[in-house]
Amino acid sequence: MKTLLSLLLFAAAPLAAQSTTDNAAPKPKPKHKTAAPDTAHKKKKTLPPPNADSIAQAREDSILDAMWPVKTPDPLPGSILPGKRIVAFYGNLLSKKMGVLGEYEPEEMLRKLDTEVAGWTKADPTTPVQPALHLIAVVAQAAPGKDGRYRLRMDSSLIERVATLAAKRNALVFLDIQVGQSNLRDELPRLAGFLSRPNFHLGIDPEFSMKDATPPGKKVGTYDAADVNYASGFLADLVTKHSLTPKVLVVHRFTQHGVTNTKKIALDPRVQIVMDMDGFGPPDLKKNTFRKWIKAEPVQFAGWKQFYKPRNDLPRTTIAEILRLHPRPIYIQYQ
Repeated sequence: MKTLLSLLLFAAAPLAAQSTTDNAAPKPKPKHKTAAPDTAHKKKKTLPPPNADSIAQAREDSILDAMWPVKTPDPLPGSILPGKRIVAFYGNLLSKKMGVLGEYEPEEMLRKLDTEVAGWTKADPTTPVQPALHLIAVVAQAAPGKDGRYRLRMDSSLIERVATLAAKRNALVFLDIQVGQSNLRDELPRLAGFLSRPNFHLGIDPEFSMKDATPPGKKVGTYDAADVNYASGFLADLVTKHSLTPKVLVVHRFTQHGVTNTKKIALDPRVQIVMDMDGFGPPDLKKNTFRKWIKAEPVQFAGWKQFYKPRNDLPRTTIAEILRLHPRPIYIQYQ
């Protein structure tokens, strides 16, 4: 979740001294010399039998694995996924607490992004890395604000600053929406001008989508398939209207209720949907979240969130561990 605004030394025993006397008769030799069995070296280590839980999970994983990759329309020319892996820095330039994008001075932040891109390129050289900056363009608020909708819209100048930084690395720009008590239908149209640019894409965050009167941050919000389909359709219309290459839509998720009715999410070749595992914690906990809410409810592509703060990810899940997941995350977000 986000904060609002990892010789074998063969020691030969010494030979026993033979004490004999000059006149002693030799002792008769046995017909056969047999050594005592070396049972210590012949015992085989045996592993404990798998328990019922591990057997059941293996069977379930086998079923889930067969669901990937998701059968989708063939990618249109210019599609980013799955040919490239997106590595994105998330946050807001106005806050040091919302993510790495705003935590460091811009040039230092870009150098850190270079480091992560290099790490992923080295770990998986078969998949080119596409850098990205993921800006929270609508920020959920604890207070209602003038219109009572518990969200703050970033102005165009801030978005342009991020676009300028992204251009230095030929990076994509994602605009992330935390609607509070607003909704996507009211928030997306004002961003259409930016989203009509070829390198701009969209992220939507159910955590701060409050369907009732609860202020954001008091509980985890939710989106339904209908919300995801609206966002996807909005992007698809822009692709057609402006003759753009396909857009990427990132949907954050770390709970069951975070996205409901996933089977009803419609796929369109003009939009590539990433379900992003947005939880934090030690590797085993995050892998379990990924398995339950991303792998077990396939939509199209899988994503993974990495936190820099030790209080969130301790230890961090390594790149090697992430690459062993099935499906392999194709969108990686650093916060």
